[in-house]
Amino acid sequence: MSKIFDLTGKVALVTGASSGLGLHFARTLSANGAAVAVTARRRDRLESLVNEIQAAGGKAAAIAMDVTAGDSVRAGYAEAEAALGPIDVVVNNAGISIVKPALEMPEATWDEVVNTNLRGAWLVAQTAAQHMTAARRAGRIINIASILGLRTIGQVAPYNAAKAGLLHLTRALAMEWARHGIQVNAISPGYIETEMNDAFWQTPAGQRLIERVPQRRLGKPAHLDGALLLLASDAGTFMTGANIVVDGGHTVNSL
Repeated sequence: MSKIFDLTGKVALVTGASSGLGLHFARTLSANGAAVAVTARRRDRLESLVNEIQAAGGKAAAIAMDVTAGDSVRAGYAEAEAALGPIDVVVNNAGISIVKPALEMPEATWDEVVNTNLRGAWLVAQTAAQHMTAARRAGRIINIASILGLRTIGQVAPYNAAKAGLLHLTRALAMEWARHGIQVNAISPGYIETEMNDAFWQTPAGQRLIERVPQRRLGKPAHLDGALLLLASDAGTFMTGANIVVDGGHTVNSL
């Protein structure tokens, strides 16, 4: 059974790969055989990851890509394919969150979050699908959404809205692109501990959020590996338009 999760011979592209979940996803895909194009706005932040993957015997390329700019997405995607070959798997992970009460939210802040988390994912997905259909190749697009697309918390209104939109966009693209052999699915992580948010979970507010999780614990990036490999590999060939929630039971708890 392990063979159906094998990604040997596949090429994957991961956005927002310079830190956090994107960096972890790139390592996971590489460890399971894929060549990986890792992207972020600054190429220099990716070099250590590329060196790490290559030192372990894998193939990787660092690509500068700003997901909010269509020209940058298209140029970066073409550069990734020139370096590693046609892309089979896209992990739409780039995202930001800015904490501010909705009454005080500047227009520019709203635009920054939504443009990155929703419009950026759309630009990457569209570019990938255009390349895949032109080459008559099947492909898989995995959108990294959030449980905040299913339920809300305060002071991150644009993030909540963008992730909800990303889930519906996943379903819309899955419906349109199934005829081309392109699968579009989503993963909705719950509260996952990374180096970027570790300090928050030690605060009283962070501890209160953990108490609302039925398993009474935070997730680790590795808890997302099963869902990622399912959607990236032949194990998930009959899945499209799906959203896999990995949250310790949080979304089944009462609001």
